Amino acid sequence: TDLGRRFADRKRCADPECSMLMCRGKAIQDFKGPDCRFVNFKKGEAVYVYYKLIGKSTELWAGSVGSDFGYFPKDLLEINHNYSSEELELPTDVSVVIF
Repeated sequence: TDLGRRFADRKRCADPECSMLMCRGKAIQDFKGPDCRFVNFKKGEAVYVYYKLIGKSTELWAGSVGSDFGYFPKDLLEINHNYSSEELELPTDVSVVIF
């Protein structure tokens, strides 16, 4: 795997597939990402968080705005609802961990 293409080695998710919502928040300012891996939003829009990167890019979370999905800086989100209190730590390149 090419580490340069990934923002972090590990992520926190609500479930092993990272398909469950972790939390919802409101954008506190406009954001336009530097490339297509990011999701753009306007101040006041609802942002749904599916996973949080940990490690070298702890400032980035991944989520959706409308039908768009991508990364965004977590500092631009004001959390107003938590869906899951449980957080699993998973490698970013593997979506399912088998024990």
